Amino acid sequence: MKAAARIVAEADGRGGTRLAVLRGESPLLLRRTGGRGGPGVTVHLVGGAAGPLRGDELSVEVTVGAAAHLIVRSVAAQLALPGKPGSSPSRLSLVAEVAGTLDWQPEPLIAAAGCDHRTGTRVDVAEGGALLWREDLVLGRHAEPTGTVRLSTTIRHAGRTLYRHDLAVGPGLDSPAVLGGFRALGTLVAVPGLAGGAPATGQAAIMPLAGPGVLATAVGADIREVTSFLRPLRLSAPRDCR
Repeated sequence: MKAAARIVAEADGRGGTRLAVLRGESPLLLRRTGGRGGPGVTVHLVGGAAGPLRGDELSVEVTVGAAAHLIVRSVAAQLALPGKPGSSPSRLSLVAEVAGTLDWQPEPLIAAAGCDHRTGTRVDVAEGGALLWREDLVLGRHAEPTGTVRLSTTIRHAGRTLYRHDLAVGPGLDSPAVLGGFRALGTLVAVPGLAGGAPATGQAAIMPLAGPGVLATAVGADIREVTSFLRPLRLSAPRDCR
């Protein structure tokens, strides 16, 4: 299956945000769910089919214009499934250009046993833009081993690389240097910075990036432990960055 989704959010000239483009294909269906008349607009990703399965090629493009404020969520976790034996890995491409404010916090990616999935993310934040970008990963469904997942994320600010992270997990890729015995991982990148949250622990940390930005990361036995640390965090000044 091949499917694409695109969101373009623009300032409406009255202090609010309008959706110039909102287009998706199953399983990347898009629904506007909030923000009518307010400063920001909320869009949910709605899974219109199972997957991704091996062989699927999916892509999401997001553009947030200057002074626009877009919030993206999802109604359910993304479940990477095995699909046909011998087929190529499933792939998801995420590309975002941010001149206003983008708050991207979908539900986790779950790597079901036997899956082989790749996610490639590239976010470009313009000078004066604001970003809250969250990625969560769960290794397998309840009481099952994980499948294979490779995540590659690059976030740039004003033309310079701010954050680059590559992660590979799966059978044979279970080194203690990666996740050890933990089954859930969450990361949150914020530009220009973060507010709220709890002090760092042995399973979670907040670290400044070499530029205007902060990285928060947490691991846990399940996604609830990760969420308890990351959920209180928010942008330090989301509407000051236009």
